[in-house]
Amino acid sequence: MFSSLSLLSVGGGMAVYPELKALTVDSHHWLTLPQLDYLYGMGQAAPGPNMMMIVSIGTLVAGFLGAVVVFVAFFAPTTMLTLLVGRLWSRLSGHPVFVAILQALAPVSVGLFLAGCLTFTRGAVTGWSTAVIAIGVFATLLCTKVSPALLILGGALAGLLAFGHA
Repeated sequence: MFSSLSLLSVGGGMAVYPELKALTVDSHHWLTLPQLDYLYGMGQAAPGPNMMMIVSIGTLVAGFLGAVVVFVAFFAPTTMLTLLVGRLWSRLSGHPVFVAILQALAPVSVGLFLAGCLTFTRGAVTGWSTAVIAIGVFATLLCTKVSPALLILGGALAGLLAFGHA
């Protein structure tokens, strides 16, 4: 399961999010949607590759062994594929088929990323207040050069004000 997700991750972590949700929440019921959103959010906030959050899924489902199995299943296929393509890169770089594949992967990545964003939005935007926060952040990113780090801090503050329980 995680090996196939690995090969879908052409557009990054958000590209695999819809399938990750379908498998871990909808099919296997290992996580609830809020748990998956929390783990994904933590993966985004933590330094390093954001998909390291899949290790947390393995840990929740099957402890340390689950974490190891998920880690290997997710990262081994793309590591091997990268090594193979890397070795062939210079020989294939001018070939028309290779060029066509590279040109096709960019829009595929965008499509996978947007599908992930929409799936994540369905779980994270749960009412008017969360919709206002999401739209505000999106508009700010489109219209200004504000650092995303400041938006994260602002979102945390907005969350404390809107949802905090004293």
